Amino acid sequence: MENKDQKKVDDVFENRKNEQLENYRVDNKSKKLTTNQGLKVSDDEHSLKAGDRGPTLLEDFHFREKMTHFDHERIPERVVHARGYAAHGVFQVYESMSEFTKAKFLQDPAVKTPVFVRFSTVAGSKGSSDTVRDVRGFATKFYTEEGNYDLVGNNIPVFFIQDAIKFPDLVHSFKPEPHNEIPQASTAHDTFWDFIANNTESAHMIMWAMSDRAIPRSYRMMEGFGVHTYRLVNAEGKGRFVKFHWKPVLGVHSLVWDEAQKIAGKDPDFHRRDLWEAIEMKNYPEYELGIQIIEEVDEFNFDFDVLDPTKLWPEEKIPVKIIGKMTLNQNVDNVFAETEQVAMHPGNVVPGIDFTNDPLLQGRLFSYTDTQLIRLGGPNFHEIPINRPVCPFHNNQYDGYHRMTINKGPVAYHNNSLQNNDPSPATEEEGGYVHYQEKVEGRKIRKRSESFEDHYSQAKLFWNSMSNVEKKHIIKAFRFEVGKVKSKDVQQQVVNVLSNIDSTLAEEVAKGVGAAVPAGSSPSEVTESSPALSQLNTKAVPKTRKVALLAADGFHAEEVAAVLEELEKSGATTHVISQNLGMIKSLDGKELEVNGTLLTEDSVLYDALYVAGGESSVEKLAAQKETKMFLQDAFSHFKAIGIGKEALPVLKAAGIPDGLEPVSSVPGLIIYQKWEEKGRFAKELTDAIPLRHWDRQL
Repeated sequence: MENKDQKKVDDVFENRKNEQLENYRVDNKSKKLTTNQGLKVSDDEHSLKAGDRGPTLLEDFHFREKMTHFDHERIPERVVHARGYAAHGVFQVYESMSEFTKAKFLQDPAVKTPVFVRFSTVAGSKGSSDTVRDVRGFATKFYTEEGNYDLVGNNIPVFFIQDAIKFPDLVHSFKPEPHNEIPQASTAHDTFWDFIANNTESAHMIMWAMSDRAIPRSYRMMEGFGVHTYRLVNAEGKGRFVKFHWKPVLGVHSLVWDEAQKIAGKDPDFHRRDLWEAIEMKNYPEYELGIQIIEEVDEFNFDFDVLDPTKLWPEEKIPVKIIGKMTLNQNVDNVFAETEQVAMHPGNVVPGIDFTNDPLLQGRLFSYTDTQLIRLGGPNFHEIPINRPVCPFHNNQYDGYHRMTINKGPVAYHNNSLQNNDPSPATEEEGGYVHYQEKVEGRKIRKRSESFEDHYSQAKLFWNSMSNVEKKHIIKAFRFEVGKVKSKDVQQQVVNVLSNIDSTLAEEVAKGVGAAVPAGSSPSEVTESSPALSQLNTKAVPKTRKVALLAADGFHAEEVAAVLEELEKSGATTHVISQNLGMIKSLDGKELEVNGTLLTEDSVLYDALYVAGGESSVEKLAAQKETKMFLQDAFSHFKAIGIGKEALPVLKAAGIPDGLEPVSSVPGLIIYQKWEEKGRFAKELTDAIPLRHWDRQL
């Protein structure tokens, strides 16, 4: 690319705010109140009446405008993915991907492509909790110079169904049951498990949904997947099958189930708060983009159909090539205007990225436009600031609700002579989108390929890939969810399905829900595993992790200073928690500001716990029942716990480790034993923070 051309690109994309959203941002500080037409308002406290006690007059245009807007402030929430949170950022490719695709935003490592990412739960309404057991949406809008490209995916690489015609049935099954509108944001009820038992293509996905992947620690520690098989096309017209991955730089980590439920009550905004605060503190979330490539000649060389959305491509067989990084570095200014009005669509592609015959993807290409038309009030949702491309757009699609472009001239059709046939189609050389030429033939038929009929082998692969502790969590998840089902017949059907995956899994779930293991069951004979599927193989770093420091007047300042220094060096965040807000004093008179109280904070909101040393401080803390609850929850959730000098009485008061001796041998329990070892204590505590210490299974 010539320098002048590159400068044009830089001018457009280096500061997206000047090109797109900044013109729409409004700061009301030091402004006079006006109507929507700009008329200055003299009184915003009283409606216009016939006398001071008389009826309100219809001619009060300010009252009518204000109330009408209020009456219509809420748009219909999304049918699925209603509860979401989002952020802005940039994406840069590491090296040119011209070998695989002609998409311009994947060519030049110097170009920063603006992005907008929306994370979400799937089943619940806008008012539900962040930490429910659910699939998470991970949708990215790239504002490229060729138009908007939307990578619309989830944090699980497969899906429940193979054909989009079944999507309404799936959603109806996991939504609250229509006769009583219960339960909210939960699949632990009869209709969902009835669907699972009678639609066995869901067997693989339900294993993921019952795993720890469905209760992520943070959006920042969550993988993303494009789910579908797409196609990359290079400048020579060569096509390849592709699957997209987002790999979080902090690794993939989850909550434990009891912790997730308690967080839902303590802070239902846990995930959105975590994302917001991380960006405000400039701990910018980072994700690397990876692609899996299958050559077209190899399409049928696997024991799964590459177009089946209920199947993944094992990373050990088809490696993930890391091609770039996305950094989220700006919070939204207005959740409604940006997060709620953003319209993601898998059909928003750019030259070099195309579709395949994945039957679930094909249906979504219709569904997304259809839902946005009703949710966003008409056909011009693409003109809402958050949805507008940064490149120019021209067509003959005028008028409609909320049109924001003022089109000039008499012509709104093609072909035409009055306007020299403008706007005219672009050639492929000019960047015009040309669909990949794939030969298609066959009779019109309502049928699924026989290659989609294997519903259990990858469910077994997933089970084989789990560590023992992850398998225990999956069994408990099935027992919890299926245990909530009222129909004994549905419970038995679910166990029957599980017996086709693994006999131990089926037996354990059957035992928990009072069902029978079917005689003569034949679980899948798959013996392979995929280490990439186990979260125990992910990276674990203390960076951005939250540590609760419990202290009161009389703490050891030197000990606390050493720990705080080590935590700060590692990138972890520390919150000082005590009985009251304000300042607490050490033995030698040094002060420490309290960030939260034992009443307002809770162990489940932190990744690790540190009880500061100091006999006087410890005595005050041990007398508080909230301190005991802090410790008990942290211990039962397998988190790192640091016990400062002279702080063992707090541990004893909480009943930890309940007779296990010596306490110094308990995994993840770091004890300050000698004063001269404060550096060792601080380092061991810091290293233990990002880990769950599963060896102390309760």
